[in-house]
Parts: sequence; structure tokens; C-alpha cells
Amino acid sequence: MKTRVSILSFMICLPLLVLGQLVKKDNTSVRNYFREDGKMRVAIAKQVQQPSASAKLAADGPHIMANGGIQGILKEMGAIVRVSNAELTDREKTEYGSWRKMGYANGHLAENVMQNEADGYFTIGFLATCPSSLGMLGGLQQSLTSTDVSSVSILWLDAHADYNTPETTRSGSMGGMPLAIANGLALHRIRRDSKLDPPLANNHIVTAGLRDVDPLEQYLLDKAGIPNITVDDIRNLTQNVHDQMTALSQVSDKIYVHIDLDILDASEVPNHSYPTENGPSSQELAALFKEIFSKYPKAAAIGFASIPDKDPDQVALKAVNRMVVGAIEGIKIREGR
Repeated sequence: MKTRVSILSFMICLPLLVLGQLVKKDNTSVRNYFREDGKMRVAIAKQVQQPSASAKLAADGPHIMANGGIQGILKEMGAIVRVSNAELTDREKTEYGSWRKMGYANGHLAENVMQNEADGYFTIGFLATCPSSLGMLGGLQQSLTSTDVSSVSILWLDAHADYNTPETTRSGSMGGMPLAIANGLALHRIRRDSKLDPPLANNHIVTAGLRDVDPLEQYLLDKAGIPNITVDDIRNLTQNVHDQMTALSQVSDKIYVHIDLDILDASEVPNHSYPTENGPSSQELAALFKEIFSKYPKAAAIGFASIPDKDPDQVALKAVNRMVVGAIEGIKIREGR
């Protein structure tokens, strides 16, 4: 009797399962970020929360980037711009623990990104630190109209892999863990609070510009088979750039491009907490983003994290603006605008 009931239940549910599999995915290849009058829709999403009360980077970094001339530049490029803040609720502010608050703030960032996608706005994330990347990914993932919400990937541009776990980290900083968290290796509650669920599969991750990786961190990267685009690849826009972007495009519906500003050569971020020599210039990265966003329609958002709290002559700020312009120029090319 139980067997007959189980079979009947399965047959009743089968049409629902089939229907779910037939739900049309959000097709980013025809994503239109432009109004009928030709103006591009751009959303700046700010997230100021930090994963540690003693974090070295300034929480006002997102405000500095958002108010450092980029809005005027975007408008000159024919864009309309709106700005959102990912803020904790009054109840969430009373929560104990910086990591817990980080997850909540990321959840609100994800909601803002989801709304941007629904309204046809291209999202530029201005983020205090790299763990905010989880909220950017979560927003893109949950914006998909398919039941297969795993179809989101990341291009991680950073001098450091940020692929440590609580077991491998030397510093104990969550700032060195976000890519591993996104990959499902640790801190699952923070990832789920960031609305990234399920985690990214190994083949949905590509790093770029790595120059300073811990030994155990490198072991994890090698074990996962995560490829890297080198600094020379970036400078010369080599075939490896296109191979890796094609690979991400084949397995995902949306690609998030994340930049920790320490990927830049130390000369352009002179007061960064973790400066690293021999990095690409902002001009080279702007050219990379123009190439990526013009040729790969699934590239759906870009985010910048960890601008130095001291920025003489606005060197780092100008670098951010330059890279944003590269990405926007790429989108305009791919849309024929």
C-alpha cells in the first residue's frame, strides 16, 4: 500500500517538476540596460559594513567612490544613475558579532542588486571590503528566473586569492576568506545570509592577477582546479583571458566581476593596507573591462572594494573612475550604443 501511495505521489508531482525545469532562464545575452531614449540605466550599490570592528579600511570608502565624480562622468556618458545603500535594520544593529552583521548587510546588498536587475539597471558595487562580494553574487543569483539558481560565476581580480578558510588562515581575518566562502568551503551561515545559496561550483570561479597567496591557500586553489589569469594576460589581453571568460559564459547565466583595489600596482594605491608590487595599471584594467563587457554579454555587474582611507591627490579614486568607464564603454559597444 505504501508503495502504491509513493508511486501515486511521484506521478502527481512529476508535472510540477517538469514545469519547474521548463522555466525560462534570465537571458543576459539580450539584457537591455538602456531606455528607449538611448540613456543607459546604471545603479550604484554601496555596502559599508566591515567583517571586523577593527578593520583597517575605512567604512566610508563606498561613499568616497560613489561621490568622487563618477556620477557626473556617467551622466556625461549618457547614463541615468541611481544610488542605494545596504543598511542594517535597527534590530540587526543590536546583533552580537561583526561576522553576523556582515551577513545581514550582504543580504540587503543582494536585495538591492536583485531590484536593479528587475528594473534593468547595470549594478556597480562600491564596497568597503571584499566579503561584500557575497552580497553581489547573491543578488545576481537570486535574480535569475530559472529554478537553477546556481548559474552565477565570478571573475575575482585581486593580488590575493582570499581563498583561506578558518582552518588555513594565518591572520584569522574574514577578509581573506570570501572567495572560499562563496565556493562553499566555510562559514555557510554568512553565505546564506548573503542570499548566495547554493555556493558557487569550482568551475564557476576564475581568479586574476594573483601575486601573494599563502601556501595552504594555494593548495586549496590547486585542489579545486581554479584557473588564474596572470598580470601579463591582463596587460596583453591574451587568449587566456578569452578562454576563461568563454568557460565562465558556458556554465553560467550571469558573471560578476569583482575587483579588490590591491590588484593595482602599489603606485596607484599607495596607502592600501596590503600593497603589492608588479600589478596592472588602472589603464590596463580599464582596457580589460572594456573587452570583457563588450564581448561577453553574461558579464552582469562589477564591484570595487577596499579603497585606501588615505588617497593623496585622489590617485586611487581616479583609478576606480577610469575602470568604471572602461566597463561602461564595453556595455555600450555590445549594445551598439
